[in-house]
Amino acid sequence: MSASLGDGREQIVGVAYAADFVGRPFGSQSHETVTAIADTQVCTFQRSGFEKFARKHPKLEHKILERTLTELDRTRKWMLLLGRKTAREKLATFLLDMSARSADIGCSVSFLPQDHFKLPFGRQQIADILGLTIETVSRQLTELTKIGLITLPDQREVVIQDRASLEELADQ
Repeated sequence: MSASLGDGREQIVGVAYAADFVGRPFGSQSHETVTAIADTQVCTFQRSGFEKFARKHPKLEHKILERTLTELDRTRKWMLLLGRKTAREKLATFLLDMSARSADIGCSVSFLPQDHFKLPFGRQQIADILGLTIETVSRQLTELTKIGLITLPDQREVVIQDRASLEELADQ
């Protein structure tokens, strides 16, 4: 998802995954734009019908609240990532998030992160997401590989070799 900065520039403000809500149930129209970078199926609902259905099913309303609060937590972490972390810390955090989100399919809030996953993004897209240059992303991926935290079997495949050290690096 991206937000317009008003002068023709855009900033990526988040990434939506399978089973994520895009837009604002129970609220006004969202001002972000969404661009699919892979084959995508989107399920749409009329706002009024969805709100009526959710109010009749309190468990659904509760699940929406849980997912909204989880997304708020992710957004806070994203702000920290963009504003305060080094390039290496950003990339470590990003890879851990991809690891976790690659397993997050369905409505469950709890899931196990994957140590072997495919990135849905190329290096230029990762650079755009993290506010880095493609050269910096490539250099940092090489460094993470050299120090044994990850391996990269191909351009989009990632294998986390040392999760504890990667998490320590991300949390600095």
